[in-house]
Amino acid sequence: MIKKNDILDITIDSLGSEGEGIGRIEGYALFVKDALIGDKVRVKIMKMKKSYGFARLMEVLEPSPYRVEPVCPVARQCGGCQLQHLDYEKQVEYKQDKVKNCLERIGKFNIVMEESKANDENTIFMEPAIGMESSFYYRNKAQFPMGLDKDGNVVTGFYAARSHSIIPTTNCYIQAEVNKELLTIVKDFLQEFGISTYDEENHKGLVRHILTRVGYTTKEIMVCLIINGAKLPHAEELVERLTKIEGMTSICLNVNKEKTNVILGNQVIPLWGQDYITDYIGDIKFQISPLSFYQVNPVQTKELYSQALEYADLTGNEIVWDMYCGIGTISLFLAKKAKKVYGVEIVSQAIEDAKKNAQINEITNAEFFVGAAEEVVPEKYKKDHIKADVVVVDPPRKGCAESLLETIVAMEPKRVVYVSCDPATLARDLRYLADHGFNVVKARAVDMFPNSAHVESVALLERK
Repeated sequence: MIKKNDILDITIDSLGSEGEGIGRIEGYALFVKDALIGDKVRVKIMKMKKSYGFARLMEVLEPSPYRVEPVCPVARQCGGCQLQHLDYEKQVEYKQDKVKNCLERIGKFNIVMEESKANDENTIFMEPAIGMESSFYYRNKAQFPMGLDKDGNVVTGFYAARSHSIIPTTNCYIQAEVNKELLTIVKDFLQEFGISTYDEENHKGLVRHILTRVGYTTKEIMVCLIINGAKLPHAEELVERLTKIEGMTSICLNVNKEKTNVILGNQVIPLWGQDYITDYIGDIKFQISPLSFYQVNPVQTKELYSQALEYADLTGNEIVWDMYCGIGTISLFLAKKAKKVYGVEIVSQAIEDAKKNAQINEITNAEFFVGAAEEVVPEKYKKDHIKADVVVVDPPRKGCAESLLETIVAMEPKRVVYVSCDPATLARDLRYLADHGFNVVKARAVDMFPNSAHVESVALLERK
């Protein structure tokens, strides 16, 4: 009988939803962080539940054929890249399987990998997952916490998994390469002028985080210091150093005096240049401020939205609803092919950005509403009789509210395109729609976050 603190040798036969290895002993499942399918490992049991437990990886006895050496020296401590030690092709395969398994287990669908075999209402054709050519240096936004090491030196990096302990680094292999230079400048500046870093425990100290944004196409750069105060001493000296970097476009402060783990406050103070940068997804231009939501991987965002657009199959005559539209990224893609697009989003600043982005791109057939999609859409449908030929949803991880799904059913669109960041809630919502008049025709995984366990996906539904 196994018990806590036992040290065992097990073989890993599958991966969990967060990329952790799963091995079994006497039918009992053990979850092991940093272990991979095919690894034979020595583990120590740390925590036990009735039918599963958690174990710490002590030693890799026989490595999996898919195991690779992480390029980042702090990958294991940091925890931001749960899969950097897994061959990239296998990462993409894992993510496809993750979506497939949720559709089968939660959605109760049959999944086939060949379109010709999708010959009944409960069968979904799953297209091959879309991976990246390079799995590094793809993120256009980064948020680095600031702190002090045990010797009182300024450090920046990332929080260790499930903690607020900073793993010091200035070189993150999934962020823009220029960040290394930006972080070094800010860190040296704080050290030189004796400017304090924020201490979460006593709510003292000035500089909390450094936020950077880099335009993937435009090469424009933003540096924003999040501060627990109203101003930054010697700011002109920091500006002088940062403006030597090619592409520097925006240097600003963000004020956050709250005792909270929310990174950004609402007030932005420009120090130099604009208070935004611009970038493109495809041929659509976006203005991005420190507070803007903007997809962090523009290369794969274009792939994801192109897939959504293909599934929408617009001819130029359709009325389209884009629910959870954010700053209008999908809406503006759709508007170029549709008669009219209505977007709805609960964050008022995002809707202001969406309207501005429509203006910048001279798109006049997109209209945006502020509010919860599950409240605005039913009201517009019932009171203003706004129908939809095509509905696009891109909800948060919790998926769509059932009231919104009910309205989609009542609107009777020809097609629904569901973009998802969580395969479990995708499967749940597709099952609801399949039980209320729609066929789920196709689905596809898109790897927006290489080296992590996260996956985006898109599905096409047609009204029966």
